[in-house]
Parts: sequence; structure tokens; C-alpha cells
Amino acid sequence: MSEVVRAVGLGKEYPLPKGTLRVFSDLNFSLEEGEMAAVMGVSGVGKTTLLNLLGALDRPTDGTVLLDGADLYRRPPRDLARVRNGKIGFVFQFFHLLPEFTALENVALPVMMSGAGRAQALDRAGHLLAEVRLEDRASFRPAQLSGGEMQRVAIARALANSPRLLLADEPTGNLDWKTGEFVLRLLCDLQTRRKFAAVLVTHNEKAAAYCQKTYVLDRGDLKLLA
Repeated sequence: MSEVVRAVGLGKEYPLPKGTLRVFSDLNFSLEEGEMAAVMGVSGVGKTTLLNLLGALDRPTDGTVLLDGADLYRRPPRDLARVRNGKIGFVFQFFHLLPEFTALENVALPVMMSGAGRAQALDRAGHLLAEVRLEDRASFRPAQLSGGEMQRVAIARALANSPRLLLADEPTGNLDWKTGEFVLRLLCDLQTRRKFAAVLVTHNEKAAAYCQKTYVLDRGDLKLLA
């Protein structure tokens, strides 16, 4: 297996009216191809901040992130946006689907953003919806879908450009456990077959059990559970 992502000496702080808020410092983390890791911790400890830094949605105060051995934060903004769209997939708790687009169009959008034509993008989106067992919902808009169906569309969208790294922030947090478990099993099946690396932020120990590794972020330290 090859290493997909590595955080080196990662630190993040935010300015406050009086002083700064240090979320974490000197954090080190790595994940190889085909590995899925859960990150747990209490609310406000910095789990989403860590995902945002791994996914280049925010910049670290200290340290850096290597994706396939290349420093994300040495890239110019346009190149970074291209890498983010092409190599990193994102899944969020509240789905973030575009309400005016169909399921098929939501999944096709990242493909079109990468430069593909509309016909090619829609064809790829159709195959991805079939992989998440929603080919019969392709023409439905988000308001016509259940929560579990919306999350499956979001997973298909995250995989649209065959990312090397998938980042999932509480992907079952807005679902009942039966639906959430179905989504997790589907995600694990896709991850096993496609061999991308994945980081799953969750409060749920049962969700974390689906991952090969579980880390706990506590008071600025990221610790691997035995």
C-alpha cells in the first residue's frame, strides 16, 4: 500500500478579541491507500477543523499536509482548487446538495467542474448512482429524497472524480441508526473496492467500529486507540 495523506506538525489557532484560541499543535497523522480511520472526540475539540485542514478547506497555522507526497499548502490557489476537486471527496452531515438540481446533476457537477463535457459527466453520474443503489432516483430533486437517499447521493458526488482521499464529517449524524448503518456499509463496500483512503469524524462508537483505526482527539492530542 502507498501513503495517501500525511499531516506533519499540524497546528491551528484562531484569533480572539483577547489573545488566540489554539485548537491543536504539532499534530501528526498518516493514512495509507485502502485505510479508513475514525476520529472521535467531544464537541468543539477540533475534529472538523482537522478535516478542513486535511481537505485544504482551511490553512494551518503551523505544519502542513502532504497528499500523495506533495505539500498541499505550497500549491497556488488555482492548483489547490483543482487538487481539491480531483483528489479529495467530501461528505457532510447535512448533505449540502444543490436543491434546484436533480440527484444525477448533483453527482455530475464535480465531473463537469474538472473539465468533462455534460454528456460524459451525466453518464459517469448515472454509473455512480447505480453503485449507491439509487439509479431509480436519478431525476429526483433533494426535497423528494429521504435523508438516507440524500446521503447516498452525497457519497456518489464525493466519488465523482475518483478521489484518493474521502473526508466524511458525521455522515450518519442526521440519520436514524438503521439508515446510518446501511449508509456506512455501503461506504465501506465502496472504499474496499475503490481503495481510497478515508477519514470519518463521528461521535458514534458503533460507526467508528466500521473503520480499521480509531483515533481520539483530546485537548490537542490525537491518540490512536489500541
